[in-house]
Amino acid sequence: MEDHDNEGTMDLQSVSDPVEDEASLPPSIVPEDGGDPSDGKQRPKWLVPVIAAVVVVVVAVAGLVGWRVFESRRHDAALDSCSRAVKAVQGKTGSDRMAQYREAAGIKADQVKDAKTVLAMARSVKDAEGLKRQTVQCKASMSAADLNAEAGKARRIDSRFAVVAKSAQAVLASRDAKVLDDAKAALDGKKGEASRLLADSDGKVADNATRDGLQKAIDQAGQVRSGKAKAYQDAVNALQAAIDQVNASVQAKSQADQQAAAQAAQAQQAQAAQQAAPSNNSRGGYTPTYRPSVNRGGGGYAPAPAPAAPSAPQGGNSSSGGFDWNQWVQNHKPIGNHGCNPDGSCGIG
Repeated sequence: MEDHDNEGTMDLQSVSDPVEDEASLPPSIVPEDGGDPSDGKQRPKWLVPVIAAVVVVVVAVAGLVGWRVFESRRHDAALDSCSRAVKAVQGKTGSDRMAQYREAAGIKADQVKDAKTVLAMARSVKDAEGLKRQTVQCKASMSAADLNAEAGKARRIDSRFAVVAKSAQAVLASRDAKVLDDAKAALDGKKGEASRLLADSDGKVADNATRDGLQKAIDQAGQVRSGKAKAYQDAVNALQAAIDQVNASVQAKSQADQQAAAQAAQAQQAQAAQQAAPSNNSRGGYTPTYRPSVNRGGGGYAPAPAPAAPSAPQGGNSSSGGFDWNQWVQNHKPIGNHGCNPDGSCGIG
């Protein structure tokens, strides 16, 4: 019991001691301006407004700096976006690309395998407002709003020329496909022509090596397998060169044969003429034995005098045993047509 009483006494003492200590201290005096009661000096009244003003200035400066930093970053982002948009447009509207677009726009419907590609190309060019380069500027001195506006313009141009680029690629591919088909068809036709000439020219060439070259060209043309039209065009050119050589050889032999035939004909004609010409010793027929004299007065021929007929006896006739005149005329008729005519003119033949 005593122990418990002692413990309670100790607890009360421990609680009551601080109270006595606080009551023993003198009362503190708090200044009216709110200053530290421990400081005996009073602070000036202007200090608080100054501190508040300084705080406001600091906050304003911090806000301005923050705004400038934000605007700078916004401007830089707009400039970067505009620059990337312009770069994309330049990639689709460079000089090489524009030349390609113009080439595709100039291709006609009959030059392509699919005519729809030509119509799509014309429509895309119209939507792009023609094949001309449009100016888009992105300068650091421009505001963020202006940069964003230029970036939007560049994106619209880029999207339009993306369609133009796709359409141009389709047109050029369709044209190349038709060129390839035409080249294949041309080679097939040329191979047929070369094969016919090879068969027809057998034995008709001056140099048979030309026919061997044509056969080689035909074999090489049959081995062409390519997706490029140039390979087939080269084969056509090689065949044409071989065909020209064979034709030239055929013509050379034909001319040589014609010359040989003409020379042979001339030789036969000369031989026939020589055989048909009569010699002087083999001539037959009547040879006149007289030469006509030239009539000095008239310039003609004078007939030779006919033999004089004997005069009939006077008072005699054929019945009386005298000269028979009729018998004498019969005996002196000219031979052939070489005598004189009854009118006194004479001639030969």
